[in-house]
Amino acid sequence: MKKILLLIVISFAIISCGSDDSPSDTTDDVTDDGTGMNDDMDPAEIPRTAPCENGFAGPFQCNDYDLVYRFDLVTFGATAGNDSWGWTDSSTGKEYALMCVNNGVAFVDITADPPIYLGKLPTATFSSAWRDVKVYNNFAFIVSEASGHGMQVFDLTRLRNVSNPPSNFSADATYTGFGNAHNIVINESSAYAYAVGTQTFNGGPHFIDIQDPLNPVAAGGFAMDAYSHDAQVVTYNGPDTEHAGKEILIGSNEDQISIVDITDKANPIGLSTISYGQVGYTHQGWFTEDQTIFILGDEIDEQNFGFNTRTLMFDFSDLDNPSLIGEYSGPTPAIDHNGYVKGNSYFMANYTAGLRVLDATNAASGTLNEIGYFDTFPANNNAGFDGAWNVYPYFESGKILISDINTGLYIVKKR
Repeated sequence: MKKILLLIVISFAIISCGSDDSPSDTTDDVTDDGTGMNDDMDPAEIPRTAPCENGFAGPFQCNDYDLVYRFDLVTFGATAGNDSWGWTDSSTGKEYALMCVNNGVAFVDITADPPIYLGKLPTATFSSAWRDVKVYNNFAFIVSEASGHGMQVFDLTRLRNVSNPPSNFSADATYTGFGNAHNIVINESSAYAYAVGTQTFNGGPHFIDIQDPLNPVAAGGFAMDAYSHDAQVVTYNGPDTEHAGKEILIGSNEDQISIVDITDKANPIGLSTISYGQVGYTHQGWFTEDQTIFILGDEIDEQNFGFNTRTLMFDFSDLDNPSLIGEYSGPTPAIDHNGYVKGNSYFMANYTAGLRVLDATNAASGTLNEIGYFDTFPANNNAGFDGAWNVYPYFESGKILISDINTGLYIVKKR
């Protein structure tokens, strides 16, 4: 599927509605007002916090995950949510949510009880349905599909002393080596950022040296495998000893996965590509912690082919010869979006089905099993572009962020 068609589909879908979180229920049998809540539900009665009891946390269906707190989009002065990430202050141990919205990035102190909305960094140019953020060395790096946006750099230590929240922040630096970008990836061990989906390098990854975060430096790019929608970059320490210690990029490139050695930024080396049957849109994936299995989500296959959430597993033990080893079929037809591995668990943003947590202990044998969930979009589980855009599971406290397109930020935690 071409990117422009995807943008049109998602742009239309973001203003639509959709989700009922009964795993076996695939019908749109509950009406809603476009937020994913029942249309007869008084917003004032929706709890900010609720334990998961008898399968529900307030109106939200759940399994083993409590609602710690939630913020609606109105609080952030926004009309749509998208990406999210987290930052832990190494000096104080405090944890912060970075919630991307259509017109900027909201910052929330989630260690405080209750959590505190500290303020927002406005978009560099225009509002957009697409904004992405990652963190390196106490700095946030933000890109957007908004025309002319570039990459904003924000010093997160400024969040330590916000005297009168919420504040209206400004960027500490802006990188202008590209205008719009779909996504940003950071390899913290190498201190390089990779913007993907820009108008440079044929849409392939655009390399940026961020060793000095306030002075980002262009460092080349890789155009060989065309447009890259998302990527993961690692300093490789997996089973393929031929590539030990190399910096490896795994690109999710619309209709295939691309594996590239980018150790020498001036001379990237394509190692291999792999595709699979019934490709809808090769969207995003993540390594298991031993860097053996790559778990991939295809964003459009549920719509195109009519099956339930499909998650694919690839054996990457030989980076020059990857192979598909299994597929997981979820309990609903909801579309899978972003997913990440922590320990033996795979945390998936499953759009209308919310956060889904899968046991990846046996991923090497092509097997995943659902072990928990929290549905931020109660109205239905349809294959539409509403609900959970991203999840962030890496806080030491065990708190997990869910950024919801329609309703805002959710902080949940395993019971």
